Amino acid sequence: MDTVAGHARAEDHQQHPVSIYLWIWALLFIFSTFSYLIDYFHLHGYLRWSLIITFMLLKAGFIVAVFMHMAWERLALKFAILVPPLCLLILIGLMAVEGDYTFLTRLAAFLR
Repeated sequence: MDTVAGHARAEDHQQHPVSIYLWIWALLFIFSTFSYLIDYFHLHGYLRWSLIITFMLLKAGFIVAVFMHMAWERLALKFAILVPPLCLLILIGLMAVEGDYTFLTRLAAFLR
């Protein structure tokens, strides 16, 4: 690789078409619009929160994949970045189940 004063040539770097970024930006705009429409239509309960979390995760996934260039990284780097938060989410889920069990056990004991 020929370098001039420590700088690599432009041909040596991977360039992504701008259209990818524009499509993702449009998708983020659409998902954000749907998120605001949830409040506009006064949805309540589990439907509201499941839609909000779904749109939030979709937007975060697109941002990480495209704007943070995770889609073009090697598999080892993807695992190094994505597996620890996934493990934390699994542990949080397990703690939530255990917390519900403890709460219901205490509630049953106090109501006797």
